[in-house]
Amino acid sequence: MNAQEIRNAYLKFFEERGHKIIPRAKLVPLNDPTTLFTGSGMQPLLPYLLGESHPDGVRLTDSQTALRAQDIEDVGDNRHTTFFEMLGNWSLGDYFKEQQIRWFFEFLTDVVGLDAHKIYVTAFIGDEAHGIPRDDEAANIWQKVFEEKGIEAKIVEVGSQADGDERGIKPGERIFFYDDGENWWSRGGGLDKTPIGDPCGPDSEVFYDFGPENHAEGFGLAHPASDSGQFMEIGNQVFMQYRRNDDGSFSPLAKQNVDFGGGLERIAAARINSSDVFKISLLWPIVEKLETLSGKKYESHTESMRVIADHLRAATFLAVDGVKPANKEQGYVMRRLLRRAIRFAFELGIEQNFFEAIVPVIADMYEADYPEVKAQREDVIATLVKEEKVFRQTLRKGLRELEKFKSDTLTGTELFMLYDTYGFPVELSTEEAFKQNITLSETWREEFDGKMQEQRERSQTAAKGTFKGGLEGDKDIHKKYHTATHLLQSALRELFGPELRQHGSNITEERLRFDFNHDSKMTPEEIKKAEDLVNGWIAEDLPVTYSDYPTQEALDMGAIGPFGERYSDKVKVYQMGEGEHIASLEICGGPHVDHTGHLAEGGKTFKITKEESSSAGIRRIKAILA
Repeated sequence: MNAQEIRNAYLKFFEERGHKIIPRAKLVPLNDPTTLFTGSGMQPLLPYLLGESHPDGVRLTDSQTALRAQDIEDVGDNRHTTFFEMLGNWSLGDYFKEQQIRWFFEFLTDVVGLDAHKIYVTAFIGDEAHGIPRDDEAANIWQKVFEEKGIEAKIVEVGSQADGDERGIKPGERIFFYDDGENWWSRGGGLDKTPIGDPCGPDSEVFYDFGPENHAEGFGLAHPASDSGQFMEIGNQVFMQYRRNDDGSFSPLAKQNVDFGGGLERIAAARINSSDVFKISLLWPIVEKLETLSGKKYESHTESMRVIADHLRAATFLAVDGVKPANKEQGYVMRRLLRRAIRFAFELGIEQNFFEAIVPVIADMYEADYPEVKAQREDVIATLVKEEKVFRQTLRKGLRELEKFKSDTLTGTELFMLYDTYGFPVELSTEEAFKQNITLSETWREEFDGKMQEQRERSQTAAKGTFKGGLEGDKDIHKKYHTATHLLQSALRELFGPELRQHGSNITEERLRFDFNHDSKMTPEEIKKAEDLVNGWIAEDLPVTYSDYPTQEALDMGAIGPFGERYSDKVKVYQMGEGEHIASLEICGGPHVDHTGHLAEGGKTFKITKEESSSAGIRRIKAILA
């Protein structure tokens, strides 16, 4: 059973158990202010796990594509990829631990065919100080399902990962209790970081044992939560059964949820009993093509081929989801992925254009299960091939730039500039410097590594304030400015026509910012008219409501959709007003105030403080409630 077959079998398995198969969300999230990309299977479902009703019911399943830009520098080992798929199933107040544990174990062993003797699991050890008991319920269910397979499954307490490194595993042990650093889920992290008012709970992780030969030195003794390489996490079941109260304590939820996520690539690797995820059917064909193009073998050029395979797969799906290479936000990450792939291709001796040979291989692997890949195949290839040609020209410029240092000393900061601006890997720069007798500064490596670390940190936090209407938070003032942004867009469309569209938005506690297409500077009269329209709708105290609709139906009824084809099959539409008097109708993830009149609290009115050019053909408005 290959990875594609595992994906389809998983969806069928849970569909047969009453789950609705929902489409994947795009890699560019519409409703998350904290990240550039959809980085997990549960991310698009978070509003429903937090209490909203899902239009498809209480049992859901999908395979969600995800991308984690912060893992770019980690790619090259046997398990890290920036792009991956998460198999997911959810119970929104329906079934709980018994069904979830049994079903996933049944899927792994009876459907995928994994050896149950190689499966190990973890559960939450409890926390007396916070009044959270040990999750004996989950552990006992696991013990029963193992015993039904004739497998001894001792339950033991470990504690922290460090405790596990010290004690290891003893014969017969299979179910391990860890602390909140390993087996507690909340949006903030551990128990003390759980946000007030949020649902949260213990989780139970499932690991596959690839054997002691994969246990790396320096990690202490082997155990499931170790990072040593012997055990690989293949699934995580989150049991949302608590709520954090205003006083910091925890109490049981009346409505309990299950959130499951399983790594498709990792389950597929377990199926072939290989700890190297690059040998599965969704990555290995790319490696084989690279071997053909380069005339070199994977065994001798493992890291380079892994990086190229991962990065081009990620970039292909970004292109499918509408991202273009650029110098900021998602486009910048995409450009980094593509340029790193080209740089590593140099190490394989591939100096000619090669995207045109690789991208079709990737499309072939996905287009049967993701029709959007087939529909956009030629456009995706053209986008990536164009970027490759542009970058190769940039590389030539970088070589000329390097020549300027012939009579000077090359520092780590300058090496980073060559890397960041011209795409030169540091190894290529130092090699060329040696060829041209250019002197390097003991400290160049420290400087370069410092700059790289700064870039990694920026990658992890780059998108704050980009999504969810550009909100930087979810305080009441953010909701007010978000609502005002919708009213502003309606006012501008009334002034300049329905062709006007949003081209960016950002909201802080101090102001809103709105970018829109318009060819000329707004006159004072136009600014005053826009303010009057918004303040008029605020004074009318219009109700603000939302409903879920199929995307095409929402667009047909006139809802504004600034993200076009990036939407999933169903969307949330916010309406301001009712009956024949609707001031705004827009596809949006929220949040908003309940009535427009809330914007006038404290005697405030809507005021445009600045109108300026953002870029060619794009104007920018900044406004406040004052």
